[in-house]
Amino acid sequence: MAKTHLLLPLQLSLLLVTCFTVFAAEDENRVSFVAMPPSHHGGFHSVSPAMAPSPHHHHHHHHNSHPPTSTPTPTPKPATPPPAHPPSHHHHAHPPSKAPVHPPKSSHPPAHPPKSSHPPAHPPALPPHLPPTYPPKPHIPFQRKFVAVQGVVFLKSCKYAYNDTLSEATPLAGAIVKLQCNNTAKPLTYQAQTDKNGYFLLLAPKTVTNYAIHKCKASLVPSKLPLVKKPTDLHGGVSGAILRVDKKKPLIIVNKVDYALFTTGPFAFEPKCYH
Repeated sequence: MAKTHLLLPLQLSLLLVTCFTVFAAEDENRVSFVAMPPSHHGGFHSVSPAMAPSPHHHHHHHHNSHPPTSTPTPTPKPATPPPAHPPSHHHHAHPPSKAPVHPPKSSHPPAHPPKSSHPPAHPPALPPHLPPTYPPKPHIPFQRKFVAVQGVVFLKSCKYAYNDTLSEATPLAGAIVKLQCNNTAKPLTYQAQTDKNGYFLLLAPKTVTNYAIHKCKASLVPSKLPLVKKPTDLHGGVSGAILRVDKKKPLIIVNKVDYALFTTGPFAFEPKCYH
């Protein structure tokens, strides 16, 4: 018994030493990574971790103890010398360049206003400019009137004798003017004499009215005055002049009788010249 009590502490001491030895060996067999120099392609070689041996199941025997076997430590590979030339610049890793940011394009085509199927409207055509219109004059029925004819007779100057002009002519008093109307089977003739101003006013008989005035003409009657030679055909003094309505004074009253006033001439006589 005494011997057994002495061996027990010794075995415990050996067991502790064995445990420390095993733990130390396991620490040495742990995987370690060795940094390798960069390769020609710009990367690093990585050494695969050494597979650690599977843990040993230690059976502790109290009677037979074996000394622990140390696991051989793997010899590291010699470091590869760096390359003689530095790696070319095209092998260096550059940060990726950012693509330009563009606004998103619309997938729909631009909207255009709908085209009108109708032709463009033109501005309305302006009405043509018309002269101002006046209300029509009230219709006045033509009234039958008696006829009066007026005019002036001149004696031409010897300076302009035989020329159709009244330059330097003087009014002739005492000249005879006749009115001849052809509205009947037999022509009717009426006469009047000029005053000192060469003016005459011929009042036709009441058998002549304005209804048939277009058939009447006025002319000169040859004169016996000492200074008068012969009548001229100025303004129809010989062939007969057409009567014109006096627009300024179309109507006159003589002895309380209304007459339609017509104008003719002026007429002229050729002078007698003694030089």
